[in-house]
Amino acid sequence: MNKVKFKIGDAVEVLDDAIKGEVVKLEGKSVFIRTTDGFPMEFEERELVRISNENELKVTNMDVFHAVSEKQKGEKRKKKSVKMEKVVPPMEVDLHIHKLTESTKGMTNFDMLNLQVDTAKHKLEFAIKNRIQKVVFIHGVGQGVLRTELEYLFGRYDNIKYYDADYRTYGLGATEIYIFQNG
Repeated sequence: MNKVKFKIGDAVEVLDDAIKGEVVKLEGKSVFIRTTDGFPMEFEERELVRISNENELKVTNMDVFHAVSEKQKGEKRKKKSVKMEKVVPPMEVDLHIHKLTESTKGMTNFDMLNLQVDTAKHKLEFAIKNRIQKVVFIHGVGQGVLRTELEYLFGRYDNIKYYDADYRTYGLGATEIYIFQNG
């Protein structure tokens, strides 16, 4: 894709963060934006997607696929073949902290992360025990700390594979796991 991705004045959003802004300068593969809060920031083209000025995403699934593929170049992913099965809606686990506790008062970021990872582990164990094949963990985008911890957790299990959940349903902030059933 050797076409110009952005032009000055485009409304853009950062793929891995809740930052929106307007393109003010282009230099090589660098895109300089002014955020909606008025801060100047610099990003690589692959870190941004163009949005409409009405704050509605105008990005195709193919654009997302290319952006995520470009971002993940060089990363190793587990690959296992999956037999076609009947379509069963996945169990959903929302790990946003406000869904897990009444109040975060007195909790450190470490405490909140531990609560989220412990919840994920217990829900995963529940799914394995109850032979639930698909679970979607909704973790949000943020800085990617929780997502990294979840990938570490999932990597300790031999009978599961994990991948980004359906973009149309969950956006970029969810991971789906598939649990291989024995027998």
